[in-house]
Amino acid sequence: MTVAVQTGTWQLDPAASTVALRHRTLWGLVTVKGTFTAVSGSGEVRPDGSAAGTVTLDAASLDTRHAKRDTHLRSADFFDAGTHPEITFAVRGADRLDGDGVRITGQLTVRGIGRPMTLTARLTGTGADAVTLETEFTVDREQFAMGWNQLGMMRGLTTVTAGLRFTRTAS
Repeated sequence: MTVAVQTGTWQLDPAASTVALRHRTLWGLVTVKGTFTAVSGSGEVRPDGSAAGTVTLDAASLDTRHAKRDTHLRSADFFDAGTHPEITFAVRGADRLDGDGVRITGQLTVRGIGRPMTLTARLTGTGADAVTLETEFTVDREQFAMGWNQLGMMRGLTTVTAGLRFTRTAS
């Protein structure tokens, strides 16, 4: 099946894109939700249909609407934003699946630790000059040296939800 996305260079539209996370804490009784307010990225779709690109989050831009918690999340217990200011997902490839699905392979880097990751996204809007991808996946924060877990309050995986709109740049 031919990918409906046009070849060329694509730029992330930060005003039309969101990356959020949620994690159950307090022994599963409370769900902490947050949104990264600074998101950037770009990509390229090559004539052979292959794709590559990067999405970058400003680690210090995570907003959970609780200032004390946000400060803690930026600390060395979690994102260590002072030492590792960026979270990146480097796309190595994208394959069209049935319907509107896309399998994306790449590397997620948090706190300077890179791990391979494959996720499935949905094309929710495609056109000659814009494309929107939506995805939801889970991350084991301990794989990125974020094992802080006072009194066992934080267990399980963190869910990341992203809606990313890209616009095609002029050739």
